[in-house]
Amino acid sequence: MTKDALKWLMVIAVLVVSISQSCVHGAPQVPCFFIFGDSLADNGNNNLLLTLAKVNYVPYGIDYPGGVTTGRFSNGKTTVDILAEFLGFETPIPPFATTKGQDIVKGLNYASGAAGIRAETGSNLGGHISLDRQLLNHQITILRIASILRTNTLQTLQYLNKCLYTVVMGNNDYINNYFMPQFYPTSKRYTPEQYASVLIDQYTSQILTLYNKYGARKVALVGLGLIGCTPNAISKTKGTACVDELNSAAQLFNQKLVPLVDQLNTNLTDAKFIYVNSTGMSSGDPTSVGFKVLNVGCCPVNNVGQCVRSGTPCQNRSEYVFWDSFHPTEASNRITAFRTYESVDPTDNYPMDVSHLVQLKL
Repeated sequence: MTKDALKWLMVIAVLVVSISQSCVHGAPQVPCFFIFGDSLADNGNNNLLLTLAKVNYVPYGIDYPGGVTTGRFSNGKTTVDILAEFLGFETPIPPFATTKGQDIVKGLNYASGAAGIRAETGSNLGGHISLDRQLLNHQITILRIASILRTNTLQTLQYLNKCLYTVVMGNNDYINNYFMPQFYPTSKRYTPEQYASVLIDQYTSQILTLYNKYGARKVALVGLGLIGCTPNAISKTKGTACVDELNSAAQLFNQKLVPLVDQLNTNLTDAKFIYVNSTGMSSGDPTSVGFKVLNVGCCPVNNVGQCVRSGTPCQNRSEYVFWDSFHPTEASNRITAFRTYESVDPTDNYPMDVSHLVQLKL
């Protein structure tokens, strides 16, 4: 048996155990969990926006509890939903757009489909909530939490210091910006190397804002995935191969993100940042864990790669890596979530996984 096959068998084994354990909740491992991101994490924040990047319609959510179309870009739960289960939260972290009251002290999800590090990213699809705006929404949340807990600013920040923060950003800065020259000038203005540097510089500033102003001390920065291996990208090669140009550009960003994590950990000794290696997790052989369809999504799609409204999806959804032309199925998300929480391969997370990050006493 190959090393890769053994690794994926290990994934199956730990998932069986973790799924059973996630049904037995004690106290969450962190008091709150805040999520910043794009459509890989959006759980309804785009529903009220004027945009093509929203999916609050059937067949999205067909496998979500109750078959509800929440606005998640999947047939069921997203990676951050499942990560919240592993952390011990009894319910998913709710969306900022529609959540008020006491629930916000346990965390909020600010993620927005089509959003990016750059403000203009995703504008070709309509409205979205960029990372800068998501940070401003978190500022509003902090004031609300202070009011609920009846604490001053320092006490509120001390509470927030104990929380987990996850940031899933950057994919759209390529998919819905750099590689769309008909809408954006970035590919004419920058080489791929220059663009990665520009993105990392802006991202660094945004992450430092999360640390300096908003109390983040335990932060998981999710790297870019194999954006050239989505069904949308593969369709441009007649369904036969990944698009190396997209993957190579994304890897330039990831190669700068790892040193950023080192820099942040060196300079900010009262915090810990980790890198989640999405590309590495996607690079194994998915057929080893039962996936049979890798190059097309489970549902018929429209011109922006999302499921057609009321379209009939495939029946064997657990055998598909992708749900639509960009987004993974819940089955795929569950594996990613576990490997984020607890590394199966030493390269899954750096310098540690989320299960160790949340245990740190900072």
